[in-house]
Amino acid sequence: MGALLWLVAGLILIGAETLSGDLILLMLAGGALSAAGASAVLDPPLWVDGVVFAVVSLLLLFAVRPVARRHMFTRPRLATNTEALVGRQALVITPVDERGGQVKFGGEVWSARAATPGDHFAEGESVTVLEIDGPTAVVWKG
Repeated sequence: MGALLWLVAGLILIGAETLSGDLILLMLAGGALSAAGASAVLDPPLWVDGVVFAVVSLLLLFAVRPVARRHMFTRPRLATNTEALVGRQALVITPVDERGGQVKFGGEVWSARAATPGDHFAEGESVTVLEIDGPTAVVWKG
């Protein structure tokens, strides 16, 4: 019966962790699941289950959680969508100035405008995408 209670406690802690995201409740859930395993295999008194829960939870909190958090927050961020287009080279299809024009990059034709007023790019020139502003690529010679 003790193993079932520890199992339920572990599952509740895992569910609560999905709402918090701090990894604390997940480490406590690991301790509860360890206590459930010890209770199922050894059938010790309840205080032994509590000691197993406390020891495993503390080990997870102080040894595993810092490594897991460091890994979660130091991974390089992958540029997606329009962020991935910044810095790419584009070919001018129709002349581009601060009012508009068209460029082609990534196999697609985009509306474009010059980043700096007064810049003009002729058809066939190579430009760099500085930013994406809605449906318009802001370009410059670079």
